[in-house]
Amino acid sequence: MLYEYRLETPKEGFIDITDEVRDACRQSGVFDGMLTVYCPHTTAGVTINENTDPDVKNDLLLALNKTYPDRAEFRHSEGNSAAHLKASVIGSSVTVMIDDGELVLGKWQAVYFTEFDGPRSRRFTVKVIGNRG
Repeated sequence: MLYEYRLETPKEGFIDITDEVRDACRQSGVFDGMLTVYCPHTTAGVTINENTDPDVKNDLLLALNKTYPDRAEFRHSEGNSAAHLKASVIGSSVTVMIDDGELVLGKWQAVYFTEFDGPRSRRFTVKVIGNRG
């Protein structure tokens, strides 16, 4: 089962999409399996990280911006090469196990859509595979 979600993003940041991913899991009726969250954009990504202290998201973004700054020597005509670099490092998908109909995430974990070239209208998909309960 494939589920698609849309979101409006800020200029850059980590957007918690765990509720949407949980919704796809529940709608699917899968009791035991896996799901993949996929971002079909080249200047955005998907990751799993801490969901409690907002400073973690700020620190991650700060580190990504310091590590992959915009550079005058970049040749990409759209001027967003740094966003492409950050999206490549974060990655375009994550896989989450499903057990007893629930996502198997750690106590402090959430699924995040990451934006590096916004604001934009974006989408992501969730593919759920497994045995129904």
